[in-house]
Amino acid sequence: MRKIWSVSFILLITVAATYISLKSNLKLGLDLAGGSHLVFEADTSKIPQDRRSTALSGVKDVIERRVNLFGVTEPSVTTSEFEGKDRIVVEMPGISDTKVAIDLIGKTAQLMFVEVQGASPSAQLAPTDLTGADLESARVEFDQKTGKPSISLKFTKEGGEKFAEITKRNVGKQLPIILDQEIITQPVVQEEIRDGQAQITGSFSLEDAKKLSIQLNAGALPVPVNLVEERTVGPTLGAISVKESVLAGGVGIVMVTFFMILAYGSLGLIADVGLFIFAVITLALYKLIPVTLTLPGLPGLCFLWGWRLIATS
Repeated sequence: MRKIWSVSFILLITVAATYISLKSNLKLGLDLAGGSHLVFEADTSKIPQDRRSTALSGVKDVIERRVNLFGVTEPSVTTSEFEGKDRIVVEMPGISDTKVAIDLIGKTAQLMFVEVQGASPSAQLAPTDLTGADLESARVEFDQKTGKPSISLKFTKEGGEKFAEITKRNVGKQLPIILDQEIITQPVVQEEIRDGQAQITGSFSLEDAKKLSIQLNAGALPVPVNLVEERTVGPTLGAISVKESVLAGGVGIVMVTFFMILAYGSLGLIADVGLFIFAVITLALYKLIPVTLTLPGLPGLCFLWGWRLIATS
């Protein structure tokens, strides 16, 4: 009875994995899907050393949001350092015409505080003269009463004066904060704030609070970025690479499969069945996680299957 249950369970897993492998698409890297590889250099020379990491994280976050708004499927945005200079590497699969994307990414982050005029649903947003240039810093703190994460804002002297006038006019109203024409938070003004320091509270998780503080600092610390490298990978090259790699791997697996049957007979056939089950489960996991498959990864995948076949035998 135990053997029957074990076989049934293996068959169920195999069927499910086969279905996932056939219905879902693999997440392909830039070298296989084709697209654009852009490298931007961030000018952090005017930012204090202790705040450069925060500023760079903010720039990375802004670029990620801009790339997502551009409609790119599965983009990759990472930071790196080259010869002492901070860089942001952007990979956009499926995008060959990068002019619009470069123009969009290269803009300096614009943070604005706006007022709500009128009642819903006809309410309108009116920009104020309070911008990211007036914000000195934004950091995560914990509310002393509730213990929940909150964001503490500190304005410059001139920014504090502007903020005092704005809060005086908007007590009891929302004060949306916009970054790159997108509302990132809409706190309600509880009272007039005259000392240039404010706190944004709400039902934030710690992760959400950190993300919001990075977004605010991205606007408060505008970092210019310059395009230093642009490379385009054609989808034809990627398709050819996939086809040739899959063909080579398939031929190798077929040869090893026949060898196992000739050398070990029925035991070799059992090992081949085990390889098939292992292969479909691996593919299903690659698609569910998902794992980004690149050209160097294809031979590695075939090697893994071959090693598994030898180990099974």
